[in-house]
Amino acid sequence: MKEIINTNNAPKAIGPYSQAVECNGFIFTSGQIPLTPQGEIINADIKNQVKQCLENLKAILESAQSSMKNVLKTTVYLSDMNNFSDMNEVYGEYFPSDFSPARSAVEVSCLPKNVLVEIEAIAFKEN
Repeated sequence: MKEIINTNNAPKAIGPYSQAVECNGFIFTSGQIPLTPQGEIINADIKNQVKQCLENLKAILESAQSSMKNVLKTTVYLSDMNNFSDMNEVYGEYFPSDFSPARSAVEVSCLPKNVLVEIEAIAFKEN
């Protein structure tokens, strides 16, 4: 059975989609851009934008009785692959090597609200 996940601890969706969907113990998040829970864009460097995206993912997962350690797969969208190293540095703070998920990182021509990064995740729910 499908359950819609929403929390006030992460920004509201900026379109016709949910923050996340849970089905059969798996949580699929929508891509998170560097918006605060109040909907303000973090217009800072890539490191601060990555941090906000990951904080949003963390809040969504926790609201669904999961956590960052339960993330199985992420996809990182970068507006400039030259930001890969800086993104990786912050990303590693949230996903230490002992439980790093599988990941894809791709450069895209443009992201919503012209941000530098968007990150989505698939996780499992705590039992």
